[in-house]
Amino acid sequence: MKQKIIDIILHEVSELNEQLDQKVAIENGENAGLYGLTGVLDSLGLVTLIVAIEQGLEDELGLVISLADERAMSQKNSPFRTIGTLADYIVKVSQEEA
Repeated sequence: MKQKIIDIILHEVSELNEQLDQKVAIENGENAGLYGLTGVLDSLGLVTLIVAIEQGLEDELGLVISLADERAMSQKNSPFRTIGTLADYIVKVSQEEA
């Protein structure tokens, strides 16, 4: 399940990279920085990516989840730091909602 989620994230980041001047280093896999100190996305880029990932999760896996909710935003360590932290967060949310 996690690998499928990572694949979806990587696909959506790759699509978003086509629109960005500063690209997310997807060659770093799970360690690629998305948002925050190690990330390259601004808030608009992050929102765009989140919407695309939510749609990809629904289309590919039938998962209907909201990633940009109060729980995600209030965590001490943002789930949006890297591809890996985002994948872990999605797995956690999907298990809780199952």
